[in-house]
Amino acid sequence: MNLKLKHTLFAAGLLAVAASPAALAETYQIDPAHSFVEFGVSHIGFGLLKGRFNEVAGRFDYDPAKPEAAKVEVTVQTASLDTNHAERDKHLKSKDFFNVARNPEAKFVSTAFKPNGDKSGVLEGQLTLNGVTKPIQVAVTTLGAGQDPWGGYRQGFAGTAKIKRSEFGISYDLGPAVEEVELQLFIEGVRQK
Repeated sequence: MNLKLKHTLFAAGLLAVAASPAALAETYQIDPAHSFVEFGVSHIGFGLLKGRFNEVAGRFDYDPAKPEAAKVEVTVQTASLDTNHAERDKHLKSKDFFNVARNPEAKFVSTAFKPNGDKSGVLEGQLTLNGVTKPIQVAVTTLGAGQDPWGGYRQGFAGTAKIKRSEFGISYDLGPAVEEVELQLFIEGVRQK
């Protein structure tokens, strides 16, 4: 084998090795029928109010061999807010709370993922809500992955985060017990081919 051919094969081998980690990262489209963004907040200190957003979209990139490289984008349509009570939903959609006419979308974009090594970790990112963008942390757990009955491959995660609504410009006075909101995300994605 001549020297030029050896160098060419060596260079090709290096390129293949360098490209292989990127080739492992897979993109998943969020399945809106099997993904949920929910919230819970104290009801003036006496109970718990639960709600959800019915329209969820987005994508994530995930490589199980390099989970620290994961990237996530989730968008919800704020007008899809649903607390199972029409009059309350109308008030929550008003300028007193989510102001959906001015801010039709809420969005989370990840900036880093720190795996714990046990199918869990902390996802850091920017949450845009009510026109305000702030950093938050989401505690994430892997729910599962595998082939689905329709020939696709799915991956699912659950996440929780706590935010202060006043930090996002939602300051309608309901008392101090209503300041903290817990977010729950149940995200299922279908791998793109």
